Amino acid sequence: MNNNRSRKQSMRPHLPDKEKRNEMLIIRITREEKIRLQSLTKRGKFACMSDFIRSRIFKQSDRKMISLDENANNQLKNLDYELNKIGVNLNQLSKRMNSFAGYRMGDSDRQLLKQAFEMMRNCLVLLQRYLR
Repeated sequence: MNNNRSRKQSMRPHLPDKEKRNEMLIIRITREEKIRLQSLTKRGKFACMSDFIRSRIFKQSDRKMISLDENANNQLKNLDYELNKIGVNLNQLSKRMNSFAGYRMGDSDRQLLKQAFEMMRNCLVLLQRYLR
């Protein structure tokens, strides 16, 4: 009796007939496709491949899935590095400007700002290429 009781307590709540998923669809894919599908499922933090596939087909999720090859992944790591450098440059400039009441921007400060702007523009171009 205790076994039945604990089994009933752990069961999911009953769904209305319209929401029950009782139809099965069988598809054939290659081993490589299955490995990729499993990887995309994990990266997207879906509970199972069925949830991932339903979200892709019916667009139930607002998640943006981006699959990157090795080259794109390396470029994004470089982008992260460049953005960090921009932050360091801007922090150095703002420290100088805030340290002195009568601070005037010099040529080196202008050069830092110009470099930061150019880096940010390059990062934006790269991001736009992968996010379209």
